[in-house]
Amino acid sequence: MTTLTSLQAALAGEHAALFLYGVYGAHTSASADPALFELVSLLYRTHRGRRDQLRTMISDRAAVPVAAQPTYQGPTALGSAAAVSRHCIATEDRCAEIYAALVANTAGSERAWAIATLSEAATARILLGGRPQMFPGAPELA
Repeated sequence: MTTLTSLQAALAGEHAALFLYGVYGAHTSASADPALFELVSLLYRTHRGRRDQLRTMISDRAAVPVAAQPTYQGPTALGSAAAVSRHCIATEDRCAEIYAALVANTAGSERAWAIATLSEAATARILLGGRPQMFPGAPELA
């Protein structure tokens, strides 16, 4: 996989994550569970920043950034804070996989950025109540 292909895959993943965090936010109550609401809001902003960074990285390579899909398959059964947290963890796991692949296909400052982003996804997983993983984004290495 080329660096550009990996960057485009990461951007596609961020488009999906942004959609999902919008759904998660709509199913999280600022009054009933302010901590979860703040975390979901923070992660939405984090993913938006990553999306924008990836667009710049791709454009800097004189390539056209992949567009978001018109729609995504949203999660079902988000009737509780625990369900929202589980789905958020799954989203962070998918993002970690994408960023682990990006680490493998980049060098220099792009690799440093991918490593930092992979670390952020692993940290978000823990903040959401998930268990730490030995190799975030690459469970086959454990």
